[in-house]
Amino acid sequence: MIDGQKVTVVLPAYNAAKTLRQTVAEIPRDVVDDIILTDDCSKDDTAALARELGLHVIVHDQNRGYGGNQKTCYTAALARGADIVVMLHPDYQYTPKLVTAMAGMIASGHYDAVFASRILSRGAIEGGMPRYKYVANRMLTAFQNLVMRQKLSEYHTGYRAWSRKVLETLPLLAASDDFVFDNQMIAQAAWHGFRIGEISCPTKYFPEASSINFKRSCVYGFGVLGTAMDYRLSRWKLKRPKLFVPREDSRLPGAADSAALPNPDPIG
Repeated sequence: MIDGQKVTVVLPAYNAAKTLRQTVAEIPRDVVDDIILTDDCSKDDTAALARELGLHVIVHDQNRGYGGNQKTCYTAALARGADIVVMLHPDYQYTPKLVTAMAGMIASGHYDAVFASRILSRGAIEGGMPRYKYVANRMLTAFQNLVMRQKLSEYHTGYRAWSRKVLETLPLLAASDDFVFDNQMIAQAAWHGFRIGEISCPTKYFPEASSINFKRSCVYGFGVLGTAMDYRLSRWKLKRPKLFVPREDSRLPGAADSAALPNPDPIG
């Protein structure tokens, strides 16, 4: 716990058996109260290893996609009483040692969400990020900052911390089950005026670390552009996609009915 707030780490996993032990070993147990792993119908021993490591394990009976995996993770975290939820990839690409700092930024009351950015330092290139992915990251981020009127260093990190209030408020069931889920969740958080902080994070690219291929990266990129445009058109009241409508049937199961909805940023 941090300041009396329960900290939960969620691990959306798919074929992560080779890196899971290393990841879990570095999660700071002095502040983390609960670790949940959702296995998205892996073809290796991810679930068995997770149980061996003492994690709370959920196994999908069929692959639901990266976004669908996170929806299960967050639903379970809320049900198990989490106040702060840190989403960490179990592929050991991001250092788990930053969990304390990220959760602490939320526990301080200054932020509702915190993202570990590979771009705030030179960690992305030094860690082996492919050049085409780095260039695409910078171009997509610049476009989103311009269109959405935000000032984030990147929108594409897979290492995020969320307050319970955010998870209870956002219409996450309206978001994609694919990789663009991450980006849509950021857009939803910005739409509702949540306070977003960032922290510099090193990263590592190696054969066992998960990474989408060029084709999937292109599909993701077009999804990012579409999300940003939906956000801007919604601000101009020319469109109101379900992505930004916090209806009861689009919120996670178990989200508090009384979740307070912050006012959207008037200049967003």
